[in-house]
Amino acid sequence: MKGKTASKLMLAARIFITAALFAAAFAVLYVFGYITNFAAIDNLVGAMPVALALIFAGGGTALVWMKHTRRTMAVTVALAAVLVLSAALYPVALRGNWWIRPKTEYSGDSPDLSLYAPFKEDTLLVGLEEPSSLRLSGDMPVLDGATALYPVYAAFAQAVYSVDDYSEDMVRCTNTAGAYRSVISGDADIIFVAAPSVSQKKAAEEAGADLHFTPIGKEAFVFIVGKSNPVESLTDRQIKNIYSGRTATWGTLGWREGGSIIAFRRPETSGSESGLTNLVMKGLPVVAPQPIPGGALNGSNSLMQQVSVWYNGVQPALGYSYRYFAQSMYPNPDTKLLAIDGVYPSDENIADGTYPYVGEIYAVTRGKPQGDVAALLEWILSAQGQYLVQATGYAPIN
Repeated sequence: MKGKTASKLMLAARIFITAALFAAAFAVLYVFGYITNFAAIDNLVGAMPVALALIFAGGGTALVWMKHTRRTMAVTVALAAVLVLSAALYPVALRGNWWIRPKTEYSGDSPDLSLYAPFKEDTLLVGLEEPSSLRLSGDMPVLDGATALYPVYAAFAQAVYSVDDYSEDMVRCTNTAGAYRSVISGDADIIFVAAPSVSQKKAAEEAGADLHFTPIGKEAFVFIVGKSNPVESLTDRQIKNIYSGRTATWGTLGWREGGSIIAFRRPETSGSESGLTNLVMKGLPVVAPQPIPGGALNGSNSLMQQVSVWYNGVQPALGYSYRYFAQSMYPNPDTKLLAIDGVYPSDENIADGTYPYVGEIYAVTRGKPQGDVAALLEWILSAQGQYLVQATGYAPIN
């Protein structure tokens, strides 16, 4: 009787563990979008998380149900190794990070920022229609920031700073990564940037820098393709499938002749990469940059120039940026912006919130703003400051 009871308990335990293993595998796949987007998987990299989850559940089930004797010891050890390996490789599979340093970052050409320099006779900066309600002189705040935001914070300085006390090192542009380093170290008083990356948050914490974020405007995060690409709109789900690695060919999205999607990427510390992770993926793992299919594509131009590349008779590239940079500051006439869920990133759709990828622009200080820094930030949020935000090409915060 005891033997039968023990056998029944063992059977029940095996059934329970098997169910738990497969439930855990499917739960993980569901959380990361592989169940609801299974039909969108069109490549080996995208299929690996599914394969590893099923291998884990299947291997665990085999261990539970097999007889463990000396003869099966080798099989038992092999299955255990497969189980451990599949679990260990799962985070790698989620990011598709199977290659050693593929060439993925494109830099080099950039806008001529001297065209937007303050107090120059031929500057392209927008100005106020009346005198500024704030005037600063003497030791004025040092400003730094993202390349795409230089025209707006340079316009702030031109409107508020005393031309007699102004020097070029007061308004500089070291890009998003350099600006965060500057404010963390105390070398800049205010930086103008998008939300920080994980590594930038960590750097601030390690330096003991209490960063204060003041939203001063809004901007659309946009996706860009070559002008001949017949795709005019992608859904939010399709974008997530591409940048999670599930979808790698244009055919899955309806353009059969497009071949592989060449998804250009930016460095992790850039403002546009932060936009991808914060505004689009929202916590979902972003696939590691994948190897480019042809050596001829490994150019040295910026993403805005590379995205119009031709390969195998088509323009198969996809990239991203912020709208003002892509349309006004460093445009490529051989590209176009995509609508998302059928909504184009127009002024109206950004202002009314119907375009889905709109992020805040921040003025960031180390510690609570005080003195002239606080006065400048208060003025930026005033009607005059917000006018310059909108006139430059961004959406006001209110």
